[in-house]
Amino acid sequence: MASSRPSHERRRLLDDPLVIRALAHPRRLDLLSIVGLAGTLTTAGAARQLGISHGLASHHLRQLRKYGFVEHVEGKDNRERPWRLVATSQSWEDADATPEGAAAVAVLERIQAEQALSHLIDWLQRRKGWPGAWRKCTGVDRSKVYLTVAELGALVDAMNGLIADYIEKRPIDDLSSRPAGSVPIEFTVFVVPLSEPTEKG
Repeated sequence: MASSRPSHERRRLLDDPLVIRALAHPRRLDLLSIVGLAGTLTTAGAARQLGISHGLASHHLRQLRKYGFVEHVEGKDNRERPWRLVATSQSWEDADATPEGAAAVAVLERIQAEQALSHLIDWLQRRKGWPGAWRKCTGVDRSKVYLTVAELGALVDAMNGLIADYIEKRPIDDLSSRPAGSVPIEFTVFVVPLSEPTEKG
């Protein structure tokens, strides 16, 4: 039986290195993304969108189900049952407290960074066909500033807070919450210290 869809974000804290490693695969991250954007999606539909075989899509979706990222829901008929997200976002703060967790997080974040750069390059190639208002708000913006760790934490919290309200009101898989004229927007924040810390600890 299909579970009722909450009208708010469903967040999952990942603290098991095995689960984090299971997610750290480009195809699985792609699958989570397209299932979320579609609301629900069959294996065949996912395979078509990603240009992969039905068998490969099925394998990765079953792995995602095994580790609690997706679930089956009732379809419109008795044919293939579609998938939906269990959680609409994940976080892994403090998962790097152990060597195993730190290694798993490093792999996952590296893959996410590679995908984010790929998405950015794709956007730079196709943005000329978009209205100027969209082009003005998108792309690359780089700044350098000296901050203490407390200031950095406050700044990151403030940036996350600005986005969090929209994420809460408009879970990625809730089609009914999308305003007319809206498109999916990906925010990727790279926070990179450029030197060694001045204070250890």
